[in-house]
Amino acid sequence: MERKSFHTAQIAQIAQLRAGDQILLSGTVYTARDAAHKRLFELLDNAQPLPFELNGAAIYYAGPTPAPAGRPIGSCGPTTSSRMDPFAPRLLDLGLKIMIGKGQRSPEVVEAIRRNGAVYLCAIGGAGALAAQAVQSCEVIAFDDLGCESVKKLAVKDFPLIVAIDAQGNSLFER
Repeated sequence: MERKSFHTAQIAQIAQLRAGDQILLSGTVYTARDAAHKRLFELLDNAQPLPFELNGAAIYYAGPTPAPAGRPIGSCGPTTSSRMDPFAPRLLDLGLKIMIGKGQRSPEVVEAIRRNGAVYLCAIGGAGALAAQAVQSCEVIAFDDLGCESVKKLAVKDFPLIVAIDAQGNSLFER
């Protein structure tokens, strides 16, 4: 199957992606797992600014390991996305457009994806070293005290992913 190139700056074209499409994602992606999501919600609940612009953003549910010599990042595999399901609908309603992780999502998240014209992309579980090869740069931008779970800004090039849930709500998990 042919892989389509997709850049995070092409958000207007996100509706063209279909469940089952294999893509090579390039652009800016932010990492955030459970602990970071809790802190993002504390900021939102207290009307404080987030550490990155949420509108049009891509979040990768990952906690990368420290970088070995000569590399921008260590292993960078996906975590189980359902752990972020309590947070995802609100973030999607606030402009999040791309979520990256592994595993199924709740019906509430699928509905929020459809409602907001977003997508959920799956990375290959257990292949963190492979995912790290797509990372060109990594910068901690928030919650440094969380270590590997801090929010990081990644520049990725040709990150291999599969569209698991498209902007119309079609899901690979229901096929």
